[in-house]
Amino acid sequence: MERADNPLRPAGQSSFDLLIVGGGIMGLWAAVHAERLGIQALLVEAGHFGQGASGGLLGALMPHMPDKWSDKKQFQFDALISLEEDIAALEVETGLSAGYRRAGRLIPLPKPHLRQIALGHSQDAEAHWRHEDRRFHWHVLDAAPVEGWIEPSAAESGFVFDTLAARVAPRALLAVLREFLTTARHVRLAEGVAVESIDPGQGLARTNGGDIRFGRCVLAAGHRSFPILDGLTEGRKSSLGQPVKGQAAMLKADVDGALPVIFRDGLYIVPHEGGLVAVGSTSENRFDDPLSTDGQLDALLVTARAMAPVLAGAEVIERWAGLRPKAVDRDPMVGAHPDHPAVIALTGGFKVSFGLAHRLAETAVREAADMPGRFKLPQTFTLASHISVISHKT
Repeated sequence: MERADNPLRPAGQSSFDLLIVGGGIMGLWAAVHAERLGIQALLVEAGHFGQGASGGLLGALMPHMPDKWSDKKQFQFDALISLEEDIAALEVETGLSAGYRRAGRLIPLPKPHLRQIALGHSQDAEAHWRHEDRRFHWHVLDAAPVEGWIEPSAAESGFVFDTLAARVAPRALLAVLREFLTTARHVRLAEGVAVESIDPGQGLARTNGGDIRFGRCVLAAGHRSFPILDGLTEGRKSSLGQPVKGQAAMLKADVDGALPVIFRDGLYIVPHEGGLVAVGSTSENRFDDPLSTDGQLDALLVTARAMAPVLAGAEVIERWAGLRPKAVDRDPMVGAHPDHPAVIALTGGFKVSFGLAHRLAETAVREAADMPGRFKLPQTFTLASHISVISHKT
């Protein structure tokens, strides 16, 4: 097996049944599924595994609102439920922790009309948030269920406490996936291998480490997947997606990691183990430097400290910035290219990738291997649907 710290050499094996491009959360899960299915595969990453958007800080696993139920919301619900079991199995196999906890989520309600909306959502959750003998709730409360965590005055009309939301430590989960793959029999790993172009007709990927021939290719390179897919989508001027910059910070505080995530107006405050609290994140369509933090993160920290006063004197131990892949209609982008079926997309996801990646990756790998899928993918998640969107824009 090609180890992760050794780039692919031209003298080595250069033909694989499956080539997986991109070593973030999507690509690593794809490699795990390829290994479990016995597919001879190569996973290549241009830099280091998990160094892009997947290597961030937040790890919030937040469900969609339970109203206006749809196949997309059902898919996400099922994925969030199954992720707990999938992570637990990998933790047993590797002996590592992914920092997963179903801690729930607190949403302050500053206005009376928001409370009325929340009460409606509570009924929706009772109807839809069910899995076998498990039920999850969208409680509307007058006071927060824990004391000393969230500023009471932030919610003059009460709080939502949902019991479905969870969190994971992103880098810890990436480490678990990599550890599983270090003993893989069917999957090889290579860092520092940048795919420069793909010729699906010849089944050829040109890289800085030599040419790689493949039967199928799963493109899981985050926002870097979009230019490659755009190049295969003839006659369309609009792009299938764009990078969106996000910023976050990690604080060290005397905080219990079992506390619920706080969410309000795009701000996440996520307690982790060891007294760590992640705060984020921004969504910036325009930016000068994708990897620098600035006043936008400072403003988030001010808001977070006001929302959770226990963070007032907490030390910021890390600031992070990176680029997330935002597909043209925000949904994940998965499945074979309609004109080039040897290329299977596995990207997009924007802010929900960590909660869906395990199921999206399995769907992509099974499609690449001509195996029947175990889950029904929402139509709007398919690459063909995204191509249709930009066709109407062109």
